[in-house]
Amino acid sequence: MHVEYEEFENIEDMLLYLSSVAPPMKNFMPINSYKGFICSFIPLSPVGGDVYLMLYAKGELETGIHEFDIKTRSVTKVEAIERADKTYFIVMTPKRNTIADKAIENL
Repeated sequence: MHVEYEEFENIEDMLLYLSSVAPPMKNFMPINSYKGFICSFIPLSPVGGDVYLMLYAKGELETGIHEFDIKTRSVTKVEAIERADKTYFIVMTPKRNTIADKAIENL
């Protein structure tokens, strides 16, 4: 497995980046809060490949749905996905993530 890295200064910068590259009409995305990092993995190779881009920022977010307002760069934990003009991140805290473990080990 090969991992490329893109580090962000803070969580808001990372969420802004992910919001800008999201497919049109998709206003929610999963991200991980794992071992002191907020991270997202994007496969860079065709199906079955082993090259990933790890987008990350140091920090933590509580598990659940977080609303991100691009204009104000604010993150708010919410109970439901309700507005089309906001971007939502579904934060998961896995018990174990072998891809993240390997990537973090090589930072």
